[in-house]
Formats: sequence, structure tokens, C-alpha cells
Amino acid sequence: MSPTGPSPPRAAALRGADRRARHAVVVVGAGPVGLSLAIDLAQRGQRVVLLDRNPSLASDADRALVLARQSSRAICFAKRTLEIFDRLGVGNAMVEHGVRWQRGKVFFGNAPVYTFDLLPEDGHERPAFVNLPQSFVEARLVERACELPLIDLRWGHRVSAVERQPGGVRIEVDTPEGIRALQTDWLVACDGSRSAVRAAIGEEASGRVFRDRFLIVDVKMRAGDVFPGGVAERWFWFDPPFHRGQSVLLHRQPDDIWRIDFQLGWDADPEAEKAPERIAARVRALLRHGLGRDVDFSLVWASVYTFACQRMARFRHQRIVFAGDAAHGVSPFGARGANSGVQDADNLGWKLAAVLRGQAPESLIDSYCVEREAAADENILHSTRSTDFITPKSEVSRLFRDAVLDLAREHDFARRLVNSGRLSTPTVLRDSPLNTPDVDAFEGAMHPGAPTADAPLQMGRQGEHEGQGDEGGHDGPGVRASWLLREAAPGFTLLFAGEAPAWAATLRLEVLALPRTADAQGWLARRYDLRPGNAYLLRPDQHVCARWRLPTAAGVRAALERAQGR
Repeated sequence: MSPTGPSPPRAAALRGADRRARHAVVVVGAGPVGLSLAIDLAQRGQRVVLLDRNPSLASDADRALVLARQSSRAICFAKRTLEIFDRLGVGNAMVEHGVRWQRGKVFFGNAPVYTFDLLPEDGHERPAFVNLPQSFVEARLVERACELPLIDLRWGHRVSAVERQPGGVRIEVDTPEGIRALQTDWLVACDGSRSAVRAAIGEEASGRVFRDRFLIVDVKMRAGDVFPGGVAERWFWFDPPFHRGQSVLLHRQPDDIWRIDFQLGWDADPEAEKAPERIAARVRALLRHGLGRDVDFSLVWASVYTFACQRMARFRHQRIVFAGDAAHGVSPFGARGANSGVQDADNLGWKLAAVLRGQAPESLIDSYCVEREAAADENILHSTRSTDFITPKSEVSRLFRDAVLDLAREHDFARRLVNSGRLSTPTVLRDSPLNTPDVDAFEGAMHPGAPTADAPLQMGRQGEHEGQGDEGGHDGPGVRASWLLREAAPGFTLLFAGEAPAWAATLRLEVLALPRTADAQGWLARRYDLRPGNAYLLRPDQHVCARWRLPTAAGVRAALERAQGR
């Protein structure tokens, strides 16, 4: 196994391409977003053609080039993304190989300011974050895609032209066999910040470009030599003595690989900064003066980057839909890029499948735009604030930042103002047109639009359904330990506290009736303010869309219709 994980399967191992004249869905871009969407659609019974411009990984040389290309990409995958990966059948592989972490430390100069914990309470199956190179994530997703006969994955296929037509899209694709034309009912562009689809239809993403440069470095060094016991934490320095006037970020990855970001300033020479001897000097200074250690290390990869916070004005253009970096981009601080992109796919997959099955009107796709455009705005706002705090562009803003850091050593109110990259959290879809407003009073955060919070359950064996991962063990005869998110159905789920009423069986959804004994530890009751007879309606992407103290058949049916865009 390579330091970044095993390579994806060879192209020759993929099943034969589907050469029909017209397709229901074509997805462009086989990164985490496109692969997640294709897998979700296939699991929902939809055929998908997935195109990627990169060549098949048929040789070690090709693989080395692709892994090098991907080394600069995402490494932090959040709890919500891991829960989505569970539904796609790859969550266990990600968690088992990844480096789990939830604690971080912030330094001003070389002095600690404070420590934070992203998941301070128990009762969650998945960790706050795992660190994994994007190449490993893509390899696992490709392997999963190859298990699903409804996915036709085509390497070396670059979109060169796009024509919008009534009821569909015609695209021209540059393939190893020459230019080919494809017709599709829906085209989903997941092809990154330099989206060929976006360029082909003359659309742009607009926003703010940040005048700063960062050196990103992957180095190999033994974890135990860096932190005692190989502990995994996120360390961030403001104005450290080993890199004056700038910032530095240190993260651990699997296989003794460490990610380091050095802020350089706008005037830095990108080519000069990539010189190995210059990089080695910076890393050595960090180790000696930041960690107090002399550690042997080797350089794996390095690049200099700039970034922007921007998005398209609209994510849907007739039968063309944009997701991930093709639709929106943020700074790398906060791990919002890949995580928000996978959440785009999770939001779009069930809606597109419902439209293709004729179970929902085409206007349901517009709710994807309403929800994920708002999510993009939220992520851009957090990302912009992080970047402004990390890289102050005036003396006044720098004085403010430094004063906040000084106060944060002793005062909690100031710690809330420190922003070293507010880390990715799923967007609460408060204003979604698919929500049914509350008519009853509830405590807690699980209001309509909120992502469903996990909780441990004790389930009886009779009537259990198979999850897509390990069940987590057994707890006595006739009882199995499980989790709420694993018990929820891939479609709509009515979560009911106690014995479900007879009318629930007449609805087109799955009913998850939980006796009081299922919530033995009380997490479900606390997080949902759940009492006997209460009910929550969960969407296929596991967002709450309605809740009731005393549900009725008519009320649940109306909420279900609304949540499907009818």
C-alpha cells in the first residue's frame, strides 16, 4: 500500500460502457462529489454515466501523476461527510484508515492561547473529523462504484461542448476513440473549480480573490517523534517566532504523513518557495522552535497556492445542475470544500432519483438550488471571516486580531472571536421550502431543516434491517447495539417514540418505532426532546423536515407531500 492508500482499479476492470443513444443522467467529474452522487443514484436504482477527463490508472506512472496531483487536495473529512459515506457503503473504510481527531490548539507567537474540542459529548458513532488524503477517499469511492452495475465510469473523457435542449442536454466528449456525442436528460457538473461544463455554457463564478500565497507541504516523519504517543491534533500558530508575521498550520495524516501550511504573503515568489532546500529550512524551523524537536523528515510533495471565495449565481441552468467546486469555492481554512461538495451530492441525489422515477415534480430540483446556494453563502461567509482574521490586510485589523489573541488566553468571550478556520459543520436548512413549520413546542436543535443528530440505540433482533456497515456489537440476548442514522431508511423515515399507530402503515415511507428501552442511554430523548407519542419526519438525506407532539395521518401525509415538492 502506498502512503496515500491503494490505487483505484484499472480501467480494464470496469464493466463495458453503456453505448445507448440517450442517458437519464450524466455526471461529469469523478472526484469525491461526482463519485458520491453517482453511487447514491445507483443505490436508488438509477443508471448513471460518470465521465472523468483523467486517464485510466492503468500504470504506476499514471498513478504516481494522479496521486501527486491530488496531494494538495482535501484531507479533513467531517462527521457529517462520514455519515454520508456510511450510506454509500464506504464509511468504515474511511474511518479505519483515517486519523481521528477532535481537539485543536491555537498559539500566538509560541505560547498556547487555548484548546478546543469539536465533539465534547459522547453518543456519536463517528468522530468529529478524520484526516485522509483525497486520493484514498477517491480510491474507495471508485471501488464502490465498480460494485454497482448501474454506474458506467469512463476515464479519459473530457467534455468539449454543451448544448442545452428542450428536455435535456447534448454534450460532445473528447474520448480516447475520438469525439463522441451524448444525449442526456440531466447533466450534473461536478468537475471542479475550472469546470469545463460551466465554461461551455458561458457561466462564471464570482466573488472575492484573496491576495495572499500559501505554501502547502506534505512531509513524512514518524508520528511518535512529532507528538508524544502520536496524538492527533490540529495545531495553528499566529505569528510564531519561526515564521514571523505569518501563520502556520500542522495536521497529521495516515501513514506518517503530515500536512503543513505556511502563509507566505502576496509578494512571495511561488517558484522560489518550492525549492526543496527552502522548504526543508521552514519545516526544520517549525520542528525545532515550534515543537522543540529535531526530527528526521522527508519531503513528499509541495505547492504554492492562492484562493478565492466565490460561487455561481444559480446552480441550475435548465437540465444542467452544478455541485461542489464547480458551483462554489472557499478558502482551505475550515475544511469546507470537499465536505460541502459531498453534502451537495447528498442533497441532490434523492431529489433527482425521485424526479426520474416520476415520484416528484421537476421543480423539486429547484429546492436543491435554494438549499445549497444558501449553504454556499454560509460557507463563504465563514471562510471569508476566517481568512480575514488569519491574514489581516491593514494595521488596524492586525491590532484587533492580536488583541483578541492576547485576551483569549484568559477570557472565554475572546476565544469565541478567534478564527483560525472555523471548521466545517453541516448547514441547517431553516428556510427550505420542503420544511413543515412547527406547530408544537420542542426544546433542542432538531427543528425542521436540521441535520439528523445520531444517537446510540438498543434494538430488538426481530425485524431488524441490514445496515451498510458494522452494527457495532451486541448487548444481551435478543438485543443489538445500533445507531439512529443506521436504522433510518434510505427514503423518508417516520421516527416514532413508542408503538406506531395503525395509520402509519398506510403511508409511503418507512416507520422506525422505538420503544423507551431503545434509548437506554437517553441521548435520543435529550437531543430530540422526544416523549412517548412524538414523531419526527426525516428526509432521505437525513435532515429533519417535520415534527409533532401528536402526529396525525393527515399531518404526516401533508408534510411528506411538501417534502417531495408537491
